[in-house]
Amino acid sequence: MMSKDLEIIEEIKGTDNLEDVCRILHQRKDTYDWVGIYLVGENHRLELGPFVGEDTEHKEIPFGSGVCGRVAVDNETIIVDDVSREQEYLSCSPKVKSEIVVPIIKDGIMLGEIDVDSHTLNAFDNEDEALLKEVADLIVKSDMIG
Repeated sequence: MMSKDLEIIEEIKGTDNLEDVCRILHQRKDTYDWVGIYLVGENHRLELGPFVGEDTEHKEIPFGSGVCGRVAVDNETIIVDDVSREQEYLSCSPKVKSEIVVPIIKDGIMLGEIDVDSHTLNAFDNEDEALLKEVADLIVKSDMIG
């Protein structure tokens, strides 16, 4: 993990709320144009929690729908290099070019996911995935989500 990412992890360790997590990631990573946390809700739906960036109409996403919904079903990270090539992509903004979604899992149960959109093509790589998985682990360890 790069030293800048380690600094981000240390800063996140100093907080206990999801809104701060979103804000820190948004401010510290140049290509993170929208950062949000979706929480598992009732009836197999994701419900938008705290986020930083432009408002979105996608306040609820059914499991299986779009990238976030697929992550909710498979419990696996998805990186989309070019959202225009993604079938069934749920567009939050025409500015979005790429996306990464990382599940937040505790004891084998998905509690939510970190969703990051970028206005840059191919914005995310293995380093971003490692960073966001570490952030997801910190969210679980600090009990920020039930």
